[in-house]
Amino acid sequence: MGVKLEVFRMMLYLSFPVAMFWVSNQAEYFEEYIVKRKREIFPPNEEYQRKELEDFKEKMHVRKEQRLLKQMSVESEN
Repeated sequence: MGVKLEVFRMMLYLSFPVAMFWVSNQAEYFEEYIVKRKREIFPPNEEYQRKELEDFKEKMHVRKEQRLLKQMSVESEN
C-alpha cells in the first residue's frame, strides 16, 4: 500500500505543474482577454493620438539632428 501511495503522490506532484504549464501556454484560452486588454491600452483608430505621436517622433528626430550638427560643428572648430 505504501509504494502505491508514493507512486500516486509522485505522479500528482509531477503532473500538476506540467498540466498548469500546458494550460497557461494555450493561446486560445487567453486570446480574448489579451485582445480586449490591448484594445483598452491602445485603442484602434484614434487618429488624433496617432498624429500626436507622429509629431512627437518628428520633433525628437529634429532635435537629435540639431544636436548632432552642433556637436559636429564644435568638433570641427577644434
